[in-house]
Amino acid sequence: MFTLTLTKPLHRLGLMAAICMTPFAASAEEFRVMMLNTATDDAQHTNVFAPDILYVQSGDTITFVPTDTGHNTASKRGMIPDGAEPWNSGVDQEFSITLTVPGVYGYVCLPHYEMGMVGLIIVGEELPNLDEASKVRHPGAARTAFRGLLEDLKTRSQ
Repeated sequence: MFTLTLTKPLHRLGLMAAICMTPFAASAEEFRVMMLNTATDDAQHTNVFAPDILYVQSGDTITFVPTDTGHNTASKRGMIPDGAEPWNSGVDQEFSITLTVPGVYGYVCLPHYEMGMVGLIIVGEELPNLDEASKVRHPGAARTAFRGLLEDLKTRSQ
């Protein structure tokens, strides 16, 4: 067993300061979002992200997995926080992103956007862009899909 004994008060103070100032990294988590032709729990629900709402913390990594072919992921303009980087993956390509800016991130599958293949990632507890994200207009079934996801989010946030 190793014992460290410091005899001078300034040495003790210096060691304590060094220990207190050492950064302890929070362990970031990794999440997977599947890009599917059909929902696993409802064959009537086609072209989906699973899960369609994901709650993560700043620094977590999300990997979009093209479980079925013909899908991609792209952030939706107007639906990511200020200071966050937009993304647009290739079709049929696994894509990972680490999100660090708190807020609501809306994303879509570009080939199936109008059909309602959309999702939300919620980073942290603060949602500074929720109102702005709720005002973005969407075509076709994406309008209904995003409306439902945002209502679920607002209900959960209350």
